[in-house]
Amino acid sequence: MRKTAIIALALLAMGISVNAQNGNWTIYDTRTSDIGGNNISALAPDQRGIWVGTYMGLCRLKGAEWMDYAMFNEKLKDQSVNCLMVDKRGVLWIGTDDYGVIEFDGTHWTEYNAETRRLKMKFVKEIVQDKDGIFWIGVTLGGIIRYDGYTWDKYTPDDCDLLSDFVLDLAVDRANRKWITTNAGISVYDDRNWVSYTVQNSGLPDDIVPAVAIDKNNVKWFGTLNGLTRFDGEDWQTWNTANSPLPSNQINDIAIDDDGLMWIATNAGAAVFDGVDRWVVFTSKNSQLPAGNIYKVVNDQKGNHWFGNDTKGLARLSGFTMPDKDAEPTHTETETKAGKKQQTNISDEKVRINPYLAEGYITISIESASADVSFTNSNGKVVKTVNGYKSGQKIMINRMPKGMYSVGVKTVRGEKKIKFNLK
Repeated sequence: MRKTAIIALALLAMGISVNAQNGNWTIYDTRTSDIGGNNISALAPDQRGIWVGTYMGLCRLKGAEWMDYAMFNEKLKDQSVNCLMVDKRGVLWIGTDDYGVIEFDGTHWTEYNAETRRLKMKFVKEIVQDKDGIFWIGVTLGGIIRYDGYTWDKYTPDDCDLLSDFVLDLAVDRANRKWITTNAGISVYDDRNWVSYTVQNSGLPDDIVPAVAIDKNNVKWFGTLNGLTRFDGEDWQTWNTANSPLPSNQINDIAIDDDGLMWIATNAGAAVFDGVDRWVVFTSKNSQLPAGNIYKVVNDQKGNHWFGNDTKGLARLSGFTMPDKDAEPTHTETETKAGKKQQTNISDEKVRINPYLAEGYITISIESASADVSFTNSNGKVVKTVNGYKSGQKIMINRMPKGMYSVGVKTVRGEKKIKFNLK
């Protein structure tokens, strides 16, 4: 594993932002629909509709009809539903504040009262099912619970190498490893050994990690309080408001759709990211997404995208397509840290700077066979040039003075300039 900075290089023009007016929005709140509440805390789509958890219980949208399920289960009345998961059998698992986990198969409710008391399963935050069918339950201030259908086991920092008992999210990768995000970093468990990642030993930008998602290439994506982070098992890369169009550094949730697009919920809107350089940002100003904290995001099997707001209900986006590169403008405005807007030349050449600041160098990813690279300081003086640069080669920057620079990358396809702050 190589440790890379959170991109202390403030790459002000790396991401390309496109128009958010794409697709159709439908808003569900208590004023316009029969949804159970406006505080959306959990979402779980299935083949027939979507389950919605609120601070007031459980409800379901099927077609155009809402049903409030709290009336069928006394323990769900006025109860905060924190997470929802549809298992491999089609059974719904409900994680609550006060009553642990509850199963619902559409007819019967199964409650685990004794286990909830014995294992202290209050404030259930996340439930996942691994490749062996075993359930893993993350509990805020309660660690991890393992349930194989017969026995229950509990893991806390007192008896294993789990970083914290304040669990925020869970995901299972191709190798059946459990990725557990907490308020103290990330713990990984392969059913025998534990590995942990923190700000101190990795490129993680913040130890508080509310969200994790794993893409089809087994790459891990983390939502932190300091941006979106990608980890491929070796290198770390982070996008934040300084180097991308992200509307906020506080990432609450991540969902990856069938096309590999990253759907990101933040406390100041939402975004979709292709994982390379194309972004669409949704706010109340450029779309019908309600203002406020977007707490949850999921994608259903019909291609709809659902956003749960913490105070203003549920939003559905349908018919969205990610604009092609050719449909994007040749210039886009990006905002610098000083708040001034500038135009950045966007050519067809894809350019990405990969910082390895701890090792004193950067690399540049390009599509063309070679490029001429130049570094210009804030006074307009060219301080370093690399002619005939090949993609991925190291460029040493350890002796360059700290400050603002402009990197010019010129290929046969055009020229691109990227500003960054070498801190």
